[in-house]
Amino acid sequence: MSEIKACLFDLDGVIVDTAVYHYRAWKRLANELGFDFTEEENEKLKGISRVRSLELILEWGGVVKSEEERSELATRKNDWYVEMVSSMDPEDILPGAAEFLRKVKAAGLKTALGSASKNSGLILEKTGLLSLFDAVLDGNSVTTSKPDPEIFLKGAEALGVRPENCVVFEDAVAGIEAAKAGGMKAVGIGSAEILNKADLVVRGLFEMSVEQLDNL
Repeated sequence: MSEIKACLFDLDGVIVDTAVYHYRAWKRLANELGFDFTEEENEKLKGISRVRSLELILEWGGVVKSEEERSELATRKNDWYVEMVSSMDPEDILPGAAEFLRKVKAAGLKTALGSASKNSGLILEKTGLLSLFDAVLDGNSVTTSKPDPEIFLKGAEALGVRPENCVVFEDAVAGIEAAKAGGMKAVGIGSAEILNKADLVVRGLFEMSVEQLDNL
């Protein structure tokens, strides 16, 4: 039995699904560099920073680039991605996500976003969800990526809530590990087999109720 006072959410795969936009932008970049990029490879980038994602893609393609060239490539990919997410709207919110966020707020719990995406603010704005978050922590707010707990610890700090009173909602193994490393409860969104370190696993926020938080 835990006393949950705050809910911290990852963005991609939990609140919205922007994986398809990341995939299209990375694939376009890989194709321009002369090799292909598969959906299976894209799965391996879940929860990983843009810089690390690029390093992996270049490794897979057997392409060597200087630090300056890598920086330019990461920027190019991001420009394409931002262009795509700029056309997002409330239709892009995953089933049950907005409803659950409203219930969490109505119950008097605090909310924060903890996402590696540096475009989180833009996405929340486009989907009309920004007002449902008390704090937004993204890739611009931290120096280390998940599974390091930095982003969630900073989220808890921004909300003025102790880590043990927080629950994290994540769809990636690295995110669940980050939550646990930070001393928080974790709810996995996706497969129970893959997210086996989570305290509870559901298929989506449409399966969550505020009452379930009392039993974590």
